Amino acid sequence: MCCRLLPATLSICAFMIAPLKGETPVPGTLTKSSADVKSDQGPPGKLGYWTYLPKGEKPQAGWPLLVFLHGAGERGTDLELVKKHGPPRLAGHSTEMESFLMIAPQCPTGRWWDTVAVKDLIDQTLASQPVDPKRIYITGISMGGFATWNLLKEHPGLMAAAVPICGAGDPGTASRFKSVPIWAFHGDKDEAVPVRGSVDMVEALKKVDGNIRFTLYEGVTHDSWTRTYANPELYKWLLEQKK
Repeated sequence: MCCRLLPATLSICAFMIAPLKGETPVPGTLTKSSADVKSDQGPPGKLGYWTYLPKGEKPQAGWPLLVFLHGAGERGTDLELVKKHGPPRLAGHSTEMESFLMIAPQCPTGRWWDTVAVKDLIDQTLASQPVDPKRIYITGISMGGFATWNLLKEHPGLMAAAVPICGAGDPGTASRFKSVPIWAFHGDKDEAVPVRGSVDMVEALKKVDGNIRFTLYEGVTHDSWTRTYANPELYKWLLEQKK
């Protein structure tokens, strides 16, 4: 199990990213990176994250950027934990991942994803890596699924598509990002993050004619991500989305 639904009392993972220095991703491998960070919640520290640069020839417009946000179970300072699920686990071993430059940051222990920090990291990646700004895709699982919905709410013009998995958001904000292609996933037996979290967002988007697609896995509990990220159709769909 990745994580359980966290109480709102968790402190916020708030930090700003400093310019990166001397970190060059190696094509075909996951590269460890870190950045000096400022925190609104405590003393300055470092943010660790993985970067994956595909082995092939870069498209003329740059690589599509895939941002992966992990769940609560992968928080901490051991960056290896981030490779437990999803795109970081598949990078270098999946042909589908060879179409994306991927970044996968790690949220500190006991904190919640801070979307300001995630947005800042994306901006720095756009400035430092060969990325197509018209093809930014964000996906997250559980706690990262919540963050994906929050990023849609706060930065609707940022991404070309989003894939929130077993998360939840604020249905009252659906009109802000109704034009963004979204493919949501959830298991109907999820006890960690009740399926209602996704269903409410899907219903809200349908009411405003949003661009929403929803896959509900029957009999599946919290792990609705393994099956999702193993589906080649997901990556084909992502690459069809462009701002």
